[in-house]
Amino acid sequence: MSSSDSYQPNDAVLALASKLFDLAREGETETLAAYLAAGAPADLTNQKGDSLIMLAAYHGHAATVRALLEHGGDPNRVNDRGQSPLAGAVFKGEEEVVRALLDGGANPDLGSPSARETAKMFGRAELFGRPN
Repeated sequence: MSSSDSYQPNDAVLALASKLFDLAREGETETLAAYLAAGAPADLTNQKGDSLIMLAAYHGHAATVRALLEHGGDPNRVNDRGQSPLAGAVFKGEEEVVRALLDGGANPDLGSPSARETAKMFGRAELFGRPN
């Protein structure tokens, strides 16, 4: 295999990645944490650049977000559209997820639009401790 060849994961690797994305989306914290403890990457991203944290955050699973952060997941990893997990949580109005991400070091000014801009657009500035 030359350096110009692209790595093509086999079916088992793709099935495991798909399972991890589903666990994040569904908030299956204990099962996902077991995979992370066994060595699954906390910053795994799908074909759109959505990380496990992005999927958990967008679907409102604060405990899953916290578990991913505890295993080294990056709260500031933006997807291919420049969206941050924090902006996704703000968009969805997921207060507990917003708090988990902020506690985990998420930058409210990262991404396009940023979480702070998203909060302003949707009248959710209180998510950052300020009234509208």
